[in-house]
Amino acid sequence: MNMLEVFVSSLEEFQPDLVVISGLHMMEGQSKEFQKKRLLEVVTSISDIPTGVPVHLELASMTNRELMSSIVHQQVFPAVASLGLNEQELLFLSQSASGPHSSLSSWNGVPDVGVVSDILFWILKEHGRSESRASDLTRIHFHTLAYHILATVDGHWANQLAAVAAGARVAGTQACATETIDARRVSLRAPREFTTSRSEAGSRVVLNPSEPVVEWHRDGVSFHFTPVLVCQDPVRTVGLGDAISAEGLFYSEAHPQH
Repeated sequence: MNMLEVFVSSLEEFQPDLVVISGLHMMEGQSKEFQKKRLLEVVTSISDIPTGVPVHLELASMTNRELMSSIVHQQVFPAVASLGLNEQELLFLSQSASGPHSSLSSWNGVPDVGVVSDILFWILKEHGRSESRASDLTRIHFHTLAYHILATVDGHWANQLAAVAAGARVAGTQACATETIDARRVSLRAPREFTTSRSEAGSRVVLNPSEPVVEWHRDGVSFHFTPVLVCQDPVRTVGLGDAISAEGLFYSEAHPQH
């Protein structure tokens, strides 16, 4: 973590198009005082990144609710433009910050799309950019084994369809260690139909195999859903979430921030 300041100081020379940060979960086991101090330093470092360079935060599994709550509330979320997380991190985040469906103790099988959608919507509405909130957060890339969802605040990102599809494709190829999707080694585990929300009247969606990416909108937030062709005999699973988020970012187009 102490390399973050060194890294940020080198950005002027490096001039990146995007910065990806991870490792906040490594503070688990440290004292509360250390965590609070370090998170403030992280936010300061992120604020030193040149304006116009989007920052993506990749979350990882945690068990410390106070630490997760601090990450949400101590200005870390408003300092980043994009988040990447899986189903365990999403539910734990909602439980830690008293979000929707936080009474759910764990997922039962494939995470319910409507529940996931509600939590993603809540994160962007409570902590994302709006006319009344000076936050940079406008994008969340959610990934679980069976499907992915890319949620974006309208007006800040483009090419979401290609981005979410690319993330799903790399999940299948990297897990199977193949260059392209091998239809003999993958299976479809995503729900064939689902409801887009559980907390309000969501629409019913039936998957169309010829147009697998589904798009819907909710109060200024766009959702792009894609099923994943899941590798049946995975060879490489370490770093799969990072690969999914990276591929999605590679195909994403960020509008200049004003």
